[in-house]
Amino acid sequence: MRRQLAAILAIPTVLNGLIMLLAGPFWYQTVPGVPDTGPFNPHFVQDIGAAFLVAGFALAARAWRPRYWPAAVAGAGFLAVHALLHIAILAGGHSHYPVFDLLAIVLPSAAALYSAFPNQGEHHA
Repeated sequence: MRRQLAAILAIPTVLNGLIMLLAGPFWYQTVPGVPDTGPFNPHFVQDIGAAFLVAGFALAARAWRPRYWPAAVAGAGFLAVHALLHIAILAGGHSHYPVFDLLAIVLPSAAALYSAFPNQGEHHA
């Protein structure tokens, strides 16, 4: 089940990274709360897009081959740290879109972290 979950989560993560890399201004204007963070910075958006792309590919690798779970842990680790930043924003009462933060960032990153680690008894080699 964890491999299937990793596969499902890889899709939007890779797509998000690709959109950030290839259509940064579109991504910037359409994601709730992002325009509120300041002016569009194409280099910054592309840097973070690259991180999302790698995280998504790491989850896809986990789904493809169980022995690649350490890569997925690293990718999910990025997503988890990103989610922790949003949790801090939520806890401080500074999120203008708390439902979006929870449903689109926090819950998927927790699921990605869960999916990254192997099941007990799962073959790794």
